[in-house]
Amino acid sequence: MELTPPALIVIALLLAAWTIAAAVLVLRAGAKTSRAKALQTSLRRMQHLIDVAPAIPLLVRTDGRIEAPERLARWLGLSQIPAYLSELVGEDGEGLSRPQVDELWEKVRTTQKSASPFSMTVTPPGSQRSLALEGSLADAQVSPGGAAIVWVFDFTASESELARLSEEASNAKSDFASLSGLIASAPTPMWIRDTDMNIRLANEAYIEAVGADSLEAVIEGQIELLEARDGQSPAQIAMEAYQSKKQIDRIDGVTIDGERRSMRVTDLPLGEDGVAGYAIDVEEQQQLARDFRAFREAQRSMLDQLSVGVAQFAPDETLSFANRPFRRLFGLFSNDALEGKLLFSRLLSDARERGQTPEVRDFPEWREEHRSWFDASETQEENWPLPGGMHLRIVAQPMPDGGLVMIAEDRTEQLALSATRDTLLRTRTATLDSLIEALAIFAPDGSVQLWNRSFAGTWGLSGEFLDTHPSAQDLLGAIGSNLQDPYETEAIGAVVRAATLDRQEKQGQVRLSDGRTLRFAGAPLPDGNGLLTVLDVTDSQKAEQALRDRAKALEEADAVKARFLANMSYEFRTPLTTIGGYAELLASGAAGEMNEAASEYVDAILTSAARLTEQVENVLDLSQTEAGLMPITKEDVDLLPFLTALVRERETAIVKAGIGLDLKGRRGRMVEADPRQLGRAVGNLIDNAIAGTPEGGKITIQLPKPAREDDWRGRIIIQDDGCGMSREQLERAMGASSQPEEPGEGAGLGIRLAHQLVAAHGGMLELDSQEGVGTIAMITLP
Repeated sequence: MELTPPALIVIALLLAAWTIAAAVLVLRAGAKTSRAKALQTSLRRMQHLIDVAPAIPLLVRTDGRIEAPERLARWLGLSQIPAYLSELVGEDGEGLSRPQVDELWEKVRTTQKSASPFSMTVTPPGSQRSLALEGSLADAQVSPGGAAIVWVFDFTASESELARLSEEASNAKSDFASLSGLIASAPTPMWIRDTDMNIRLANEAYIEAVGADSLEAVIEGQIELLEARDGQSPAQIAMEAYQSKKQIDRIDGVTIDGERRSMRVTDLPLGEDGVAGYAIDVEEQQQLARDFRAFREAQRSMLDQLSVGVAQFAPDETLSFANRPFRRLFGLFSNDALEGKLLFSRLLSDARERGQTPEVRDFPEWREEHRSWFDASETQEENWPLPGGMHLRIVAQPMPDGGLVMIAEDRTEQLALSATRDTLLRTRTATLDSLIEALAIFAPDGSVQLWNRSFAGTWGLSGEFLDTHPSAQDLLGAIGSNLQDPYETEAIGAVVRAATLDRQEKQGQVRLSDGRTLRFAGAPLPDGNGLLTVLDVTDSQKAEQALRDRAKALEEADAVKARFLANMSYEFRTPLTTIGGYAELLASGAAGEMNEAASEYVDAILTSAARLTEQVENVLDLSQTEAGLMPITKEDVDLLPFLTALVRERETAIVKAGIGLDLKGRRGRMVEADPRQLGRAVGNLIDNAIAGTPEGGKITIQLPKPAREDDWRGRIIIQDDGCGMSREQLERAMGASSQPEEPGEGAGLGIRLAHQLVAAHGGMLELDSQEGVGTIAMITLP
């Protein structure tokens, strides 16, 4: 219990009274021994009371002498009470300090003179004890002559408690000021309601949010930040929190500066003092939550479009999501699966019943092992070969929240494709090894990736060297020692670079030191690699050189033939002209009249000379066309009048042969051609048709009508129903056969000449003939 100074003074006075009473009893004890014993007992009791009293009396006389119990000496750290007040000054942390003694002496003297009480507190040096000194003028019965009595109280514990309470009060005041400043500067609206749920305090954020001018305006108008909810005002909701002594949290919409925002509102009871409220802006959190939900829905929609099955399990091992491929793969169409109630272990059990898990000896143990996926620290991956030939690849990814993502991929088709691919690779290897060409495939970095069996032997390399997949530089270094000119490796390197880097085709040729000639070419491949093909052309070059030599000899022979034909044609033409001239003179009667037989002989001579002259002209023209020396002078030619003239020239022969000829077409079919040379070509074909058509046969010459008038091309069709020609005869007639013409097939020379003359016009002659059916010749002119 804590005693106030007045109470201490009263107690001290009572003790003094008891002391005086004890002294009176001692004086009276002199009269009677029995009373003396009683008085001694009382004195001892009073002395004991003084010893245990909370205050110690100190009597100071006018001359500075002092009287006090020994207990005061212990309080002051002295061995005994000195005789004078000035001797209370101690050394080495004992007694009082000199200033304290001087101050106490001054106060005592003042009290002795004026009888005014005084009080002071001292702390002896080197001591943690706090002493309170209460002084007053002593009663004359205690000490006559104006002595002062000073009561000394030890309030060390009281002072510590007061200091603690003062510090706590100071800290509480500081904390309250800090808290008030924190609330005032808080970015979120905060307010306090009294027991009637009226607003009595609000921070700046609240004032700004409601658009008020000051706190006084908010309190006076009781301006609410929140709106009524479910028919309850904000004050009523706060009253529920106050009465239930429980915090109420909710999310309300608040309009601030014309913008609607979501805020988390909390009403917090403050005991019996009211309710505190605050509102935290969670608009961004709500927006993030909406965005997350939208992202999750979009992600799930995207996962539904995948061909791989994906499922997500919650930490309690229940299925929370499964995309369509996963549900289709594991047959998850029940309400439990769709509502997220399907356990992982139940999923495995149902899958086993449908034959969608591997065949294992102990399924319960296998299932428990797979449940440990939820506690795994790394991704788990397994291959599930299923009955029926299906093969699944399962990947389990533990999630930080304790859940699990399970991915199921149907690799049945992929494995089948892989097997097919392996077969194709083996087939490719066998195919490459069976090729005549040596080839190698280079990666973009220049290293050899693939080669066939012929590649090493063609370049004179070892198979062990190629097995190291050397770079292009190392490969060229090994090839260079086998070349006649080692610098030709640069050409090979350029081809490889063009195929792999420049993506261009390039080729070249080198000679090896053993005399072989290799032709190589590079080509880019679609996969970014480059292909180098190498072919040994030594034999083909030798054959090519032989062919060149033969062609040159043939050209020289052809030139000799052309010159021979030209000379022979000239030599034949001169005597034939002479023979024809003399025969004509004989026929005209210049040598006299001839009988009928001589006239027939002369006519036969003229006919044979004319025919021989024509054959000589044909041979000469044929040699010129084959040599490309036939002069062609083109002009516009109307085909119908042109063909009519050719037919009339052969009218006598047609009538004599007893055959018919039909010419079909119309005027205006114009072509650009040399009339003389084209006439010779068409005339030869008509002559052959006349010669090959028996009596009673028919020849048809027509200009076919085009499909469109603007699509006219010069076409002439000559058709007969004569004896026709075999395939061999037709080839010899066209000059496509190397066999010489048989005697009696001189008509073939006309067909060959016609072919050459049509080709000289830039056109084409096509023949179709069958023995016993007839022949069709079609000329197409540009």
